[in-house]
Amino acid sequence: MKIHETTLPGCMVIEPAVFGDTRGFFFETWNAERYGQHGLPTKFLQSNVSSSSKNVLRGLHYQWPRPQGKLVSVLEGEVFDVAVDIRRGSPTFGKWEGVVLSAENKRQFWIPEGFAHGFLGLTDRVVFTYLCTDVWVKEVDSGIRWDDPDIGIQWPVDLPLLSDKDAKAPLLADIAQDRLPVFAA
Repeated sequence: MKIHETTLPGCMVIEPAVFGDTRGFFFETWNAERYGQHGLPTKFLQSNVSSSSKNVLRGLHYQWPRPQGKLVSVLEGEVFDVAVDIRRGSPTFGKWEGVVLSAENKRQFWIPEGFAHGFLGLTDRVVFTYLCTDVWVKEVDSGIRWDDPDIGIQWPVDLPLLSDKDAKAPLLADIAQDRLPVFAA
């Protein structure tokens, strides 16, 4: 397994060791001991799978309080996956990192608690999976507008397909300070 740091401290791209032959392949998607040695969580409380089409954008989502760290990957297709630092007081507040995840490259992206997350389907069909450090709680579920100009994410599409909730999400600057996580040095 190879771990690649990103421009956002704590966010990591993980390339698992893949063992393959003419019959197919095998790789670990999570191992508490091995991932824990790299500072990743050793306990997850929820596992999710979603399916999307090309140009579907889901996000930018986060929970506060009760933040979720997410270990994300793609089982089928390809996505442009994004993390945004939304921790008040963070030196990288409002900065983003984008990674291409696919069934072919088998990469994973670790997005710690305190970051918003979103992804865009790049292929006709995407099956996306994520492990979460806390359960989803409707009352604290929040979002930030995908095209917030202050964040400036360079999505590879101009007019994505959005849910009503995501299309109406507020700009980061319009979110009350007590509705954002706090950076802990």
